Amino acid sequence: MADSTIYRASTTAPVNIAVVKYWGKRDPKLNLPTNSSLSVTLSQADLRTLTTASCSASYLASEGDSLLLNGEPSDVSGARTQACFRELRTRRAALEAADPSLPKLSTMPLRLVSENNFPTAAGLASSAAGFAAFVRAIANLYELPASPSELSLIARQGSGSACRSLFGGYVAWRMGSAADGSDSMADQVAEAAHWPEMRALILVVSAAKKGVSSTSGMQQTVATSGLFQERIARVVPQNMDAMEKAIKERDFAAFAEVTMRDSNSFHATCADTYPPIFYMNDVSRAAIRAVEAINAAAGRTVAAYTFDAGPNAVIYYLEQDTEAVVGTFYHVLGDMDGWKREVLSGLKPTLSLDESVAGLLKAGVSRIIMTGVGEGPLKTEEYLVAEDGSPAKR
Repeated sequence: MADSTIYRASTTAPVNIAVVKYWGKRDPKLNLPTNSSLSVTLSQADLRTLTTASCSASYLASEGDSLLLNGEPSDVSGARTQACFRELRTRRAALEAADPSLPKLSTMPLRLVSENNFPTAAGLASSAAGFAAFVRAIANLYELPASPSELSLIARQGSGSACRSLFGGYVAWRMGSAADGSDSMADQVAEAAHWPEMRALILVVSAAKKGVSSTSGMQQTVATSGLFQERIARVVPQNMDAMEKAIKERDFAAFAEVTMRDSNSFHATCADTYPPIFYMNDVSRAAIRAVEAINAAAGRTVAAYTFDAGPNAVIYYLEQDTEAVVGTFYHVLGDMDGWKREVLSGLKPTLSLDESVAGLLKAGVSRIIMTGVGEGPLKTEEYLVAEDGSPAKR
């Protein structure tokens, strides 16, 4: 009798926000970057992707592999997704060849169901969490004896920054130099517990899909920006060294300066692209002015802004400076969704922002996300695929 078992595995994976940015590919097919990068993994209590991977001989081979993302069918025929499927299946097939008693999971169609608890394609690194969860869930399903760094080689082929979401804490993606990409992988610079006081306040400026995707934006920048060559040759290597030192020494002032300078450098290369790319807008620039005002009022650097390929502001600060940072933004944006009431208790604003800055923020920010440094992917018994192989009712 044919095996009709539904094999399942679930994992959650976190969002990461880079403080030294990845931008540009030296090999688009293998997703190899033109520079190394470094990020902070954010808490899954606030931002996560949950993915269940399942396979069964009872799934119709004619239907092939499938992915249901936030309740909608998602295309898995793209070269990046197929590269991940292929690599994971090859690794499982090797295990099955070495131990014939293992069920032949590598030959069965895969059904994946995935949910984000944050807006997709809005500049919140949804593809990073998505591909990290996708790869980790299948690796768990296939019981692969692979380290997070080894899995990062696979996740990188789906989404470059996904390789960093396979670790918690503070994570570097080493660009590597091998033509086949075998040394372009992520490693952990420091675990979350090394500097647990790190916090992030995210001002969601627009939950709409980006006008210029990261993939096409990168290609334009590499092809046309003169500033970009300076960035990858000198700016990023210096920032990587300075950032690793700042994290190891828990030096927030140094961390903040590198974070803000690197964000500025990245967006300068976007503006230097021909035609120019503008991911930030007037609301983003108002957030920068607000951070500068907060730091000036404190007489030291207590907040650091950074912007990925989108207008959302991510503001890093330490827990001890919550009143100076969060208090100021709450005074302006207190009626927005997303504030954590337990953090706000007793907070007083230490300064009033300039009226034009406050006005732009009030008109342009749609919600708040409060979070902090967190852990990497976590295995879970929460399944999005039911025991009969259908999407679970939730």
